[in-house]
Amino acid sequence: MPDTRVLVVDDERSMRDLLAIMLRQAGHDVTVAEGGEQAIEAFKSEAYDLVITDLRMRKVDGLAVLRAAKEISPQTVVLVITAFASTETAVEAMKLGAYDYITKPFKMDEVRLIIANALERKRLQDENTALKRQLRRERGFENFVGRSRQMLEVFETIRKTADSVSNVLVTGESGTGKELVAQAIHHESSRRNGPFVSVNCGAIPETLMESELFGHVKGAFTGAVATTVGLFSAADGGTLFLDEVTEIPQSVQVKLLRAIQEREIRRVGDTRDVKVDVRLVAASNRDVAKAVAEGVLREDLFYRLNVIPIHLPPLRERREDIPLLVAHFIQRISAELGKPVRGVTPEALAILEQYRWPGNIRELENVVERALVLGSGDTLNLEALPSDLRHPRETQEVPLEIPAEGLDLEATLDQIEHRYIQMALARMGGVQTRAAELLRVSFRQFRYKLQKHTARGMQR
Repeated sequence: MPDTRVLVVDDERSMRDLLAIMLRQAGHDVTVAEGGEQAIEAFKSEAYDLVITDLRMRKVDGLAVLRAAKEISPQTVVLVITAFASTETAVEAMKLGAYDYITKPFKMDEVRLIIANALERKRLQDENTALKRQLRRERGFENFVGRSRQMLEVFETIRKTADSVSNVLVTGESGTGKELVAQAIHHESSRRNGPFVSVNCGAIPETLMESELFGHVKGAFTGAVATTVGLFSAADGGTLFLDEVTEIPQSVQVKLLRAIQEREIRRVGDTRDVKVDVRLVAASNRDVAKAVAEGVLREDLFYRLNVIPIHLPPLRERREDIPLLVAHFIQRISAELGKPVRGVTPEALAILEQYRWPGNIRELENVVERALVLGSGDTLNLEALPSDLRHPRETQEVPLEIPAEGLDLEATLDQIEHRYIQMALARMGGVQTRAAELLRVSFRQFRYKLQKHTARGMQR
């Protein structure tokens, strides 16, 4: 590993010079420090591949040098030098992250071998890290697929901001992949080994919202038969994704704002505050600025959430990604179904590229899945696509006419709304949350409208 940067730390000049000469002869770039204080200052301005430090030094010892090296540059390999009588201290250094220790007096051949092994380990670690980084880049963050300019900009923003603690607000139409953005941020960050907790705020009843987010103690309210930690505590050390954040009631928004500012929560019915370490990613398919103007979302909360804004374009604005997405879905879904489908015919792909996709990527995924389930053969062909895609209705103005005797406007609009709800449910296979997204309303609004129409149908 030529041209490796090595820092030699020892308060004895003879030992420093001996090691420095040996390392330079091997072709390494060597810096020497006359003690622990000088070494720690060196870490702040330079990056080193290898540090060799004596354990017993005046003022700042080798353990302090080791701790500083691991804190400032965790990838740096550290070797410690110790006298035979202080091997217990060397073992302690190993526990703190030292690669190995060299016992005085030592033979130069043994030292060369230990250094060679340490640098080889460093090389393999760096190579592994680089390969993982390249793999994530090529695969577009696992389930993210796209080559359009807009999506490449999204990928770059995720890479640049993943390791920060700043809150992120993801906006875009339903089905554009907002949760995938949150997952990518989490898995690209140093929090990747912590929990990723996702919640759709529109699906939580208003009366339970505070308890779901922050938890409650036993007996805090009727039905609180046990203490629960809440989603913030469940995401401690990781990432919390709040989808449909504009659906959080104003009363809970105040407490969410405090949780963000103070990094602590208070469970319902408790008198104590609990510290939490959570990276927050929020999302909405609404016009967030309009929600603030209408008083739906607190302005101060908006500014706390919108530190890093990421907007996902609708699929109709990045049609060059459709062939990639179709190929991705065919590969994944055909493997799940156990069907050997190799690709899509040009005629079918042309139809998929021309469609406007009001339900965005999620609708495209549903269409591909349906085509693979119902179709036959080793390619997705035109006949497997839904008829409304193969034979789209011509866009024209809806004819309107008012009868001479007049009409009941409210009842007419009610019938239209009911029809669209039924169509959305049919297209999304009866899944209410997806039907709500297709109609661009919150799940709470959709559920209310569905219950209203169901009740009226029963009355009839």
